[in-house]
Amino acid sequence: MAFYPLQIAGLVLGFLGMVGTLATTLLPQWRVSAFVGSNIIVFERLWEGLWMNCIRQARVRLQCKFYSSLLALPPVLETARALMCVAVALSLIALLIGICGMKQVQCTGSNERAKAYLLGTSGVLFILTGIFVLIPVSWTANIIIRDFYNPAVHIGQKRELGAALFLGWASTAVLFIGGGLLCGFCCCNRKKQRYRYPVPGHCVPHTDKQRNVTMPGNTSTSYV
Repeated sequence: MAFYPLQIAGLVLGFLGMVGTLATTLLPQWRVSAFVGSNIIVFERLWEGLWMNCIRQARVRLQCKFYSSLLALPPVLETARALMCVAVALSLIALLIGICGMKQVQCTGSNERAKAYLLGTSGVLFILTGIFVLIPVSWTANIIIRDFYNPAVHIGQKRELGAALFLGWASTAVLFIGGGLLCGFCCCNRKKQRYRYPVPGHCVPHTDKQRNVTMPGNTSTSYV
């Protein structure tokens, strides 16, 4: 199958995007405490994620606590949870479909067209996963920035962008690139198949007709 490095690169990037999506979902550094003011002595740091919040006090180990009530969560957090869980599931399905479309895997036999379609489907799912990751990450970042510059919000309630948001943006970019490579591989393979089997043109049959050619002989005429 041609363009073999293209599908390898797409699947590797898709796998890295899946790992980044899972890490973004589990890490608690979505919202971190903001240091506003001239006081450089900080006694505690607060991290808020999708599933837990953590606090680190001076000379004390990091303590994390899962959210006790699901119904008491704000709608933004519930929506971000749902979208990230869907993104993790989609990335896993996309990776499995892409593995089935590999050249060495004999799930579809030796049918190159079916393998190309599987890889194209995997690429579309990776791109869709990137969209599902981008929505909650950008939405949360917008809320954090809006509250940070809102004078009505108390200084103790202001938050900054956490490391998980930047990891989510990086994972989105990787998923888009990997999905684009797989979709490009599918398109290139379709063009290759089209050029390999051209449409036959109209052929005029040649019929060899035997023609009776009479060679003029030497005829002698005698006059009496």
